[in-house]
Amino acid sequence: MPPKFDSASINIIFIRTIGGEVGAASSLAPKTGPLGLAPKKIGEQLCNATTEWEGLKVICKLTVQNRQASVQVIPTASVLILKALKEPRRDRKKVKDIKHNGDLPFKDIVKIAKIMRNKSSAIDLKGCIKEILGTAKSIGCNIINNK
Repeated sequence: MPPKFDSASINIIFIRTIGGEVGAASSLAPKTGPLGLAPKKIGEQLCNATTEWEGLKVICKLTVQNRQASVQVIPTASVLILKALKEPRRDRKKVKDIKHNGDLPFKDIVKIAKIMRNKSSAIDLKGCIKEILGTAKSIGCNIINNK
């Protein structure tokens, strides 16, 4: 028999979900069930927290204390780039292997690098900008240098 769950402790769960959609309760149940949380309620909280990131796969941080969950969205570099491209929403089930060929100004790359600075392994902002440029190239977008 597993040990009893301590309700006073703080538990952190990372979940990758699609923004603005309620995830399947069957995928949330193994993570939230042992903590005494209803997967359907957590799915609705995730949906409400990720409405700004609609259609994009984002990582959410669930902080659970006293059977109360708080949701925090943790965007990745690729998600921030896709959001900056402002592509129209598509149906994930029907449209597969999409090419993201848009143009991004360099100002947006710097803005994304400043957001991602604390997660980056680069020493300075210049290295972080290079990381973001590499991610943008792998996604397939072009960088416009406005002077």
